[in-house]
Amino acid sequence: MENVFETIGKAGLMPVLTVERVEDAVPIAEALIAGGLPVAEVTFRTEAAAKSIAAMAKVPGLFLGAGTVLKPEQIDQAIDLGARFALAPGFNPKVAARALEKNFAFVPGICSPSEIGLALEMGFSVQKFFPAEPAGGTAYLKAVSAPYRGVRFVPTGSIGLEQLPGYLELPSVLAVGGSWMVAPKLIQERKFDEITRLTAAAVAVVTKTRGK
Repeated sequence: MENVFETIGKAGLMPVLTVERVEDAVPIAEALIAGGLPVAEVTFRTEAAAKSIAAMAKVPGLFLGAGTVLKPEQIDQAIDLGARFALAPGFNPKVAARALEKNFAFVPGICSPSEIGLALEMGFSVQKFFPAEPAGGTAYLKAVSAPYRGVRFVPTGSIGLEQLPGYLELPSVLAVGGSWMVAPKLIQERKFDEITRLTAAAVAVVTKTRGK
């Protein structure tokens, strides 16, 4: 599992995708890779999600995760579809236990010190801070993470390009989740070149901020 989180941390950025049409899945994957970003999360929010994950998991060079995992059986589904890891918006002990049982890389969602502690006690040292901006942004994350120095976070929720550097500068942040470079409207209008452009701009910010 460590290699999974090393890969995510090296990218520093994770686009959060909501795919409505299966036929858009592979072009999105190719657009992200063309922009220099080999990591992505496809959420289980649409009817097309499962087939989209299966299609994108086969794209060479893309390290794909399944998101919005709310039930234990979705851990099994993510594995069967070819996802390399999974994320959840909250902390559900049953979902977390299934991920441990399957030895599958999983990032539970947290939004409070209590949730951080509970997730850490179960063995999850990488956690998703959600919803990041509405919950207080970088100031809140810096404060709430201070007592938990062994935990790395993937902040997600209403984060845009302007907020990206602030999160990346926090030592506790492994990678930042965002959807501005893969906004639903861009996907709906099949503006894959624009997705590549926005992705490349975001990757440039990661490189500048983290010196990679």
